Amino acid sequence: MTHFDVATAAVQAALDAGARYADARVMHRRYESMSARNGEIEELSQDEDAGIGVRALVGSSWGFFAVPELSDAAARAAGTRAARIATASARVPGPAVDLVPTGGQSGTWSSPCAVDPLGVALSDKGDLLVHATKLSHQAGADLAEGLYQIWDTSKWFVSSEGHRIDQHVRECGAGISATVIGDGETQRRSYPSYRGQYGTSGWELVDSLDLGAHAVRIAEEARELLTAPLCPSGETTLILGGEQLALQIHESVGHAIELDRILGWEAAFAGTSWLDLNQLGRLRYGSELMNITIDPTIPGALGSFGFDDEGTPAAKRDAVREGRWVGVLAGRDSAAVAGLDYAGSVRSDGWSRLPMVRMTNVGLEPGPHTLDEIIDATDDGVLMDINRSWSIDDKRLNFQFGCEIGWEIKNGRRGRMLRNPTYTGIGPQFWRSMDMLSGESVAWGTPNCGKGQPGQVGHTGHPAAPARFTNVRVGVRG
Repeated sequence: MTHFDVATAAVQAALDAGARYADARVMHRRYESMSARNGEIEELSQDEDAGIGVRALVGSSWGFFAVPELSDAAARAAGTRAARIATASARVPGPAVDLVPTGGQSGTWSSPCAVDPLGVALSDKGDLLVHATKLSHQAGADLAEGLYQIWDTSKWFVSSEGHRIDQHVRECGAGISATVIGDGETQRRSYPSYRGQYGTSGWELVDSLDLGAHAVRIAEEARELLTAPLCPSGETTLILGGEQLALQIHESVGHAIELDRILGWEAAFAGTSWLDLNQLGRLRYGSELMNITIDPTIPGALGSFGFDDEGTPAAKRDAVREGRWVGVLAGRDSAAVAGLDYAGSVRSDGWSRLPMVRMTNVGLEPGPHTLDEIIDATDDGVLMDINRSWSIDDKRLNFQFGCEIGWEIKNGRRGRMLRNPTYTGIGPQFWRSMDMLSGESVAWGTPNCGKGQPGQVGHTGHPAAPARFTNVRVGVRG
């Protein structure tokens, strides 16, 4: 049997057991990671699995069942169990559930890949991490660490509406960090971000990072931070580097515009959302420079795909346009409940997990300035970059972030280095204060977005560039 045959058998079994709609995802996943510390390999992890997950809709209730076996009998049993779970849930009826139509999509999609990451010799990948961490350790890092990760995922999707889709997604990335320990003080510098850089790309992405070229610099900066002055406390002009702004988008925009949170369907570990659907199209989320898009079509970005896990084709949509909130991340069922005509943002982290609304590539469109121009135009402020800590409330409204490094900005010039820089704010007030935005955008990859119970880890992308915000409270302690 082909993988499509297995998925088709599961869907038919769910329909035979009473489902009015059913879909099935066969997935084969391979994962590899390696870490190094102070010039020596610490750990190598390799994993592979395959299975099928089946969703069935009975009345207004979903059922889901998954098995790690791809035989006809196992697939049919999974489809039947999914329908029976939905039938049991339907005994306590909820609001009517429809699905935004997508049509019976058929298609094939693969992420761009010049160099197969799993085809690169382990010795070459290990040498890369050993070399970079050895350089950093020799340059003064007490703890020099490096990591790469690779995911290779094949999917086959079939639905009772005629979907028949296969996709091959290859993702990878890497990063290094240097930690120094002083008298009652520990400082860390990372490259290219605190968790590395990741994308739907081949090993050419890791090669382009050139980890060894930055190993000495981050060690020296981490040691310099030990004696740098503390970030001053007060209200000032804040310039954020693109990597930090990517996390700001992720936490205070991306999660807030997930429709399941807005509807109150998702209120587990990370809470709901401060947004009200009645304000969609009218709410002033930020300044006119704020243009946030939902775009899973960006080549190489970590949140890219051809079709989501409901078979909806990837498409670019506006979430915020000229500061006004205009769009959400939605699934076919949540969109129908909200009266919207689009979905396209549903994924799961594996065949054994129920698909849910997840961020794709949620990013800020580039602005008209450069970072140098932003600094030149700032008389007094602080520049911060590379995330170190984050905290945000369960409505995705009030936040406090810490960065690895800061610099004092005086009379249009970057001055002395500042340690332990932090800033705090309230989402819409913060975004409304953005008055300059760079065009130097990078699609930062986030490979560790958590959501749901049982917990799922999502891969998301966030195009972002340096930006300036006025009257921001910085230097918050405790």
